[in-house]
Formats: sequence, structure tokens, C-alpha cells
Amino acid sequence: MGFFADFKAFLMKGDIVNLATAVIVGGAFGKIVTSFTNDVLMPPIGLLLGKVDFKNLKLVLQDGIPAVTENGVEKVPAVAEVAIYYGAFIQTILDFVIIGFCIFMVLKAYERTQKKEEVAAPPAGPTQEELLTEIRDLLKK
Repeated sequence: MGFFADFKAFLMKGDIVNLATAVIVGGAFGKIVTSFTNDVLMPPIGLLLGKVDFKNLKLVLQDGIPAVTENGVEKVPAVAEVAIYYGAFIQTILDFVIIGFCIFMVLKAYERTQKKEEVAAPPAGPTQEELLTEIRDLLKK
């Protein structure tokens, strides 16, 4: 087989197709969870915490400096603000927790649908007393 035939056979395996489907569905699910967190969950939480928008929560390390212009000519360029945006980080953590919980629930449901194969116990052998009784009976004969 040629290179392209081998590559086509590789791509058409069931595992690769299933993986590609899972990645596409997972990406779409991630967008849904992000939208849920940003647009539905965080606004009421921010309202309860004093009308706070979590996206704007930050720890400013260095204030920004606006550009200085004189007669339309920029004399001093602007310096951007340096900040740690911990509000966005909190939203990302909530996204992760929600996705993890959903995956956990799906896996639990999947496990329940699977038939549990019970391992049959090996047949019980004769007890020590039964063996001794057999030996005694054989010796009597």
C-alpha cells in the first residue's frame, strides 16, 4: 500500500472518527459552558457582591500612562497598564468545575448502563473434613 492509502486507512478507523467527533462536540460544549458562566452565572453573583463585573476584577501592578501629545505630535508614547486579572481567572476556574462536573455525570451514567460482569466464584472444593472422611473410607476398604 502506498502512503496515502495507509493514511486513509488510519483516518477511517473507528477510533479516529470517534476521537474527532468527541473533540468537535467537546469544543462546542466548552463554548456553551463558557457562555453559561459568563452570561448567566456570573452576573447574579456579581450583583450579590455589590454590582461587581468579574471580568474587571484586577490587581494593578503598574498604572498606565496616557500618551503626551503636543500640537498633534506624540512626545511621550503611552504605557499600558500592568495588572493581574484575577476576575477572569475565577470565571475560568468556574468553567473548569462545571465542565468537570458534567463529564463526571456523563461517566457515571455511562457506567450504570454497562452490564457488570460478575466473576463467578470457583466451585468450592471439598472441606478438610470431607477429604479426611474419604481417606478414612478408602483405608477401611
